[in-house]
Amino acid sequence: MTETTTRPSALFVCVHNAGRSQMAAGLLTALSGGAVEVRSAGSMPAEMINPAAVEAMLELGIDIRAEKPKILTPEAVIASDVVITMGCGDTCPFYPGKRYEDWVLEDPAGQGVAAVRPIRDEIRRRVTVLLDELGVPVQPL
Repeated sequence: MTETTTRPSALFVCVHNAGRSQMAAGLLTALSGGAVEVRSAGSMPAEMINPAAVEAMLELGIDIRAEKPKILTPEAVIASDVVITMGCGDTCPFYPGKRYEDWVLEDPAGQGVAAVRPIRDEIRRRVTVLLDELGVPVQPL
């Protein structure tokens, strides 16, 4: 008999789904070792991932180059246990009974990698706290 376990799931939402939410998704995927189902989306997705965010993540050994900005859908929100917003304000849909967090973080758009590193490091700190709250052990990078 096989045992089915449900992985916790998280959705990271920002306006363009090109920087903060992509870094958060990459960090949660890596630091959870795949134990958390991870989604990211944007209310107005950009054409491509922020190159400085890609570079900052590669410094940690996390490759987000293959990711593409995605449009936020109600289905993504409904399918997620935790919805973490990052500066999308009223454009983020609200569903009763969902756990929401709003992470106030500087927008890395248009900034170089030196400015993106502290944003990445703060996201990493918050992802570590989130994993602890979800009861998922943090994996080393």
